[in-house]
Amino acid sequence: MLYASLNRLLLIAGVLALPLGVFAAAPKSDESGEGLLPLEDLRMFTRVYDHIRSGYVEEISDSKLLEYAIKGMLSELDPHSAYLDKKAFEDLQVNTTGEFGGVGIEIGQENGFIKVISPIDGTPAQKAGIETGDLIIRLDDKPVKSMSLNEAIQMMRGPKGSELILTIMRSGVEKPFDVVILRDTIKVQSVRTRIMDDDFLYIRIAQFQIDSGRDTARRVREQLEKTPNLKGIILDLRNNPGGVLQASVEVVDAFLDTGLVVYTEGRLENSDINYTASSGDASNGLPIVVLINEGSASASEIVAGALQDHKRAVIMGTRSFGKGSVQTVIPISESRAIKLTTALYYTPGGRSIQAQGIEPDVIVERAEVTALKAAGPVPTEADLAGHLQNKKGGEEVGSKSREQTRTVSIADPSRKDNQLQEALNLLKGLHIFRKQQEGGDAKPLQTAEVKRDAGDILPEELPESLD
Repeated sequence: MLYASLNRLLLIAGVLALPLGVFAAAPKSDESGEGLLPLEDLRMFTRVYDHIRSGYVEEISDSKLLEYAIKGMLSELDPHSAYLDKKAFEDLQVNTTGEFGGVGIEIGQENGFIKVISPIDGTPAQKAGIETGDLIIRLDDKPVKSMSLNEAIQMMRGPKGSELILTIMRSGVEKPFDVVILRDTIKVQSVRTRIMDDDFLYIRIAQFQIDSGRDTARRVREQLEKTPNLKGIILDLRNNPGGVLQASVEVVDAFLDTGLVVYTEGRLENSDINYTASSGDASNGLPIVVLINEGSASASEIVAGALQDHKRAVIMGTRSFGKGSVQTVIPISESRAIKLTTALYYTPGGRSIQAQGIEPDVIVERAEVTALKAAGPVPTEADLAGHLQNKKGGEEVGSKSREQTRTVSIADPSRKDNQLQEALNLLKGLHIFRKQQEGGDAKPLQTAEVKRDAGDILPEELPESLD
């Protein structure tokens, strides 16, 4: 029988390999022998294998069964370890360069369902209204409960213009609902910049690709040359699902002069690595506010954690996703690989954010900004009969003047990005404080009037190019 032959083969292989340590399950073993190859469990595996091979209703080849076994081993480890077949391996390599075909969504698994970590800026998924935290329960007519993460990804991929129906469960919505999305070629522009209020630099990083770190440093330097009087930087990492670890290190390096950025620890000898910043701060020490939310994951959390530990930036927003693990892509053939969680990363202060996330220094929830209007004009000193005149001159401001200012100060408040506006106001306050400390003049902080400017654009509404 196949079972007997497989069992004999495994036993022989075990005896030959044991002196080389191939079948030692862990570097540390005790006298009980728990680190040795569990032969009885292997016998059980071969029994199951033989039953499936000989008795399953449809014939399955040995190579396909073994591939299924590999997938099963990896899928049971954690949500981020996976088997990459030829197509998935190619897709992973394409994704790190920023161009791929599909709907533009970063996903993970939760209780057998597919969970949205975040939609990518400017993609069909974002335009269709997919939100962080959504649970996908069906893809077209197929339930995802029995799918692996890679199988779900493959279903989401397809030619440009083809249709995909996602069945969504969303917190606060009573029943599942369908979202129809047309696939497109996803070209992710990783780094976007814009000047706000004339002298504050807004940087949006959608995800961390191979060149994201170098692009960030380059754009900061170029903007400082164009606008030497920059007063601060907003680094927007909201709904950034992560990406290439080295890119996140380079982004931090752009804002640090020296010091530890992140370190990793794992069981393999080469998994304990310290990443440090090189000499030179591309931003010349400008104050920084980093925006994060529950969709900021992995590499985004490395950046936020490092800048927070070095007290180089104020972190603002809501608690991040909490993915503190490192995946290594290990080729096992010319066209296949495994993505294996091999280490945990730690912030310079020794914090692991795994399943905890980065807590902002200033918590600001997303909210709609609305104008509160009084029932009628509110009297002021200028309205009182016989009030003293202002001897310094200038026009008096009575209730009618203030009412006019109040009613026109906010344009379309439902679209207001309050988190971005709070970040901008904080930078303005820091600039005023610094100027006061230095004894110089500073532009007054505009808090009484909220103007419609770049702060009105939500991160998911950013145009394809802001340059």
